Amino acid sequence: MIDFEIIFKAIKNAARKLNQVTEKQIQGTLDDLVILSKKAIPDILDANKEDLAKMDPKDPKYDRLLLTEERILAILKEVIQVKNLPSPLGLELEKRSLDNGLELRKITVPLGVLGIIYEARPNVTYDVFCLALKSGNALVLKGGSDADHSNRAIMKVIHESLEQNGIPTDAYKLLPPDRKAAQALMEAVGYVDVIIPRGSQGLIDFVRSNSKVPVIETGAGIVHTYFDETADLEKGKSIILNAKTRRPSVCNSLDCLIIHESRLDDSPLLVQPLLEKEVILFADNKAFNALPSHPLIQKASPEHFGTEFLSLKMAIRTVENLDQALDHIAKYSSHHSEAIISESPLNIERFLNEVDAAAVYANASTAFTDGNQFGLGAEIGISTQKLHARGPMALKELTSYKWVIKGNGQIRV
Repeated sequence: MIDFEIIFKAIKNAARKLNQVTEKQIQGTLDDLVILSKKAIPDILDANKEDLAKMDPKDPKYDRLLLTEERILAILKEVIQVKNLPSPLGLELEKRSLDNGLELRKITVPLGVLGIIYEARPNVTYDVFCLALKSGNALVLKGGSDADHSNRAIMKVIHESLEQNGIPTDAYKLLPPDRKAAQALMEAVGYVDVIIPRGSQGLIDFVRSNSKVPVIETGAGIVHTYFDETADLEKGKSIILNAKTRRPSVCNSLDCLIIHESRLDDSPLLVQPLLEKEVILFADNKAFNALPSHPLIQKASPEHFGTEFLSLKMAIRTVENLDQALDHIAKYSSHHSEAIISESPLNIERFLNEVDAAAVYANASTAFTDGNQFGLGAEIGISTQKLHARGPMALKELTSYKWVIKGNGQIRV
């Protein structure tokens, strides 16, 4: 039987030693991680094949689980991007002198020990490690059973790179993939500073409801795009197709197209590229009647709105005006990413100002909601809440701050 408290104590103790790690050691570790990972690509892919063999290829999580040599090399490019970013630690956020002579400085520091609970996403193992290392944080990973072979093959290379650079491996641990490990992590008060779940809405809800450790919610994306009365048809076709089909299993993919009723005559042209990609459409009555008869076009039911499909499925909702579009988004949004396609500056400004989401777009695909695309190197997740961080979380979002006060014998009266 695993004694999780012993594991968490070792991680907490190792986290303190990270304060002594130099930027040179961090740079060396990330360089070695890239070199060792390239050599280990055959082993990582073999491990990934073991995981894939247990999953139905039609499962929306299959694409997230899948690793290829091309995908691994793309992940390693992100590792190098993170390596080349400036350190987020020790930055002076504020400085002032008090009348009594005390010198105050507010400086950035690591959050401490991060706990990550995630599903079939082996790329997360790489992403969160390089971000945690660069930001001075220790890391407890609890992956899902679907990706356990892949995660362990990656962690083997991570530990080798840490050992080669004199950084304690106890600060970066992968727990067993079972529920007992998840429960232990969520109860690790005093050892783990924050838990960040990466996965489905069900996983996020479970962690939020059961964790005694503070949680930052990430990932779940019920994403809308509003095609308004002034929208350019060609822009709309391209944006909607990309947002839905680029990678339908990820959290920034489009779930619901909202269309102004005056543009229903254009709806057959708007959705034709989607049908060519075999996207199943659930259309409300007005949209259904405007669209051609097609086996992939079905009448929508109430449950199709407010659903994160994570697959080649999409709902269509018709509205009379911008207010109705905003009301629909306010009701069903998960506050992740929302977009408007419009040529009206007034409508665009209203949409960008009034929509409550971590990322709001005008005339662009929501597929860009990604830490790497935002120039952050990689991301630990997309925060959909408002406390501490919002949107793609990368190096700066993995820091807190402390006040450093220097005096010369002052006492308070």
